[in-house]
Amino acid sequence: MKTEVTGAQAASIAMKHLNPDVVSAFPITPQTDIMMEFGQYVADGEVSTDLILVESEHSAMSAAVGASAAGVRAMTATSSAGLALMFEILGVASGSRLPIIMNVVNRALSSPINIHCDHSDSMDCRDIGWIQLYSENAQEVYDNTIIGTKLAESVKLPVMVMQDGFINSHCLQNIELLEDKKVNEFAGELKPVNSLLDFKKPVTIGPLQLTDYYFETKRQQSEALSDAYKDYIKFCREFAKISGRSYDYVEEYKLKDAKHIIVALNSTCGAVKDVVDELRNRGEKVGLLKIRMFRPFPYERVFNALKKCKSVTVLDRSESFGANPPLMSEVKNSLSSAHVIINSVIYGLGGREFTEEDVKLIFNNMIKGKKVKHYAGCRE
Repeated sequence: MKTEVTGAQAASIAMKHLNPDVVSAFPITPQTDIMMEFGQYVADGEVSTDLILVESEHSAMSAAVGASAAGVRAMTATSSAGLALMFEILGVASGSRLPIIMNVVNRALSSPINIHCDHSDSMDCRDIGWIQLYSENAQEVYDNTIIGTKLAESVKLPVMVMQDGFINSHCLQNIELLEDKKVNEFAGELKPVNSLLDFKKPVTIGPLQLTDYYFETKRQQSEALSDAYKDYIKFCREFAKISGRSYDYVEEYKLKDAKHIIVALNSTCGAVKDVVDELRNRGEKVGLLKIRMFRPFPYERVFNALKKCKSVTVLDRSESFGANPPLMSEVKNSLSSAHVIINSVIYGLGGREFTEEDVKLIFNNMIKGKKVKHYAGCRE
C-alpha cells in the first residue's frame, strides 16, 4: 500500500507493525513526532505496547534496558542532547547484548544551542557497540526499522536507525507500506536466550567484571558485530522477497565507470543523485557511494567500489575535532592500499543548507583537478 508520510511517521508505522512489548518515551525536537504518532496508536488500541513516559532520555534508555533484559521487545527514540544524555546507558545496552531498537532523528549538539540537522549526535556514539543504519528517505527509515529489529534480535546487539532531522522527519514523502502480517512473519517472535524473568535459569544482567572477564566480554561484543555484518545481507535478501526492495551495506549509484565519486550518508544522497544524473547527461563519469551501514563499517565493499576511480570526495555532516571527520576516516582506512585522490568536505553543520549547486561545485573541482574546499558553505 502506498501512502504519504513524514520520516517520523514512517518510523512510528514500522514500530506499529512490530508491536513492541515496551516503548519508553521522552520528547525532544525533532524526534517528538515519532513518539507522538506511536502514542496515538497505543491510545487507539492498535498496538498492545506498554508505553512508558519517563522523566529524561537517560531514563528512557534505562527503561528499555530493563524491559529488554526481562526478555521482551523494547524500543525508543531520541535526538541530539537526548542521545548524549543516554550515553552511559548505551554502553549498558550493548555490553549486556540487549536487542533494543532506537530511531535517532539527527540533530546538532550544543553549544551553541541548535535544533537543526547534523550528524554530531549519532557520530559521537559510533564506538559504543551499537549497530548503526543510516536512511536516505522515509522509505529507508521504515525499512531499516523493520530489518534492524530482526538483525538486533538475531545477533543480540542494539540498533540505531538514523534519519535527518526536519529534512526527513518532518517532510512528506511517498512510501510503500507492508501488511502487519508480513512484517510480523519476517521479524518473528523474540526468543531471548537469557531473561531476568526466566526463574528456571537465573542470570545476572550487567554484572561487575574487573580484570578477570571484562576483556573477554568486549571481545565477544566485537565478534558479535562481525556476525551482524554477515547476517545483515541475509535479512536484506529475506526482506526483498516480501517488499521488492533490495538493500545492501552500501548503494553504488552509477559507479561502474565512474572516475569521480562522492561518498555520503542520509538525505544528502538524494541531492547528489540528481546532480550525478545531470552531469552524466553531459558526459561526465561521476557517481555516488551511499553508506547505509556505518557500524559495522563495510571496509571491503567500500574499497571495491572506489579502488578504480580517480578521485573521491567524502561528505561529513559532523566534525571530529583534531582528527579526520568520521566518514572520511573510515573511507581513508578502506582505501589505504589504493592510489586514489581523497578529498574531505564538512557540510551542513547546524542545518546549514547544502544545495545541488554545492554538489556541482565539488564534482566540477574534482573533474578539473582543482582543490576541493574542506568546509562547504562556511563563511570565511
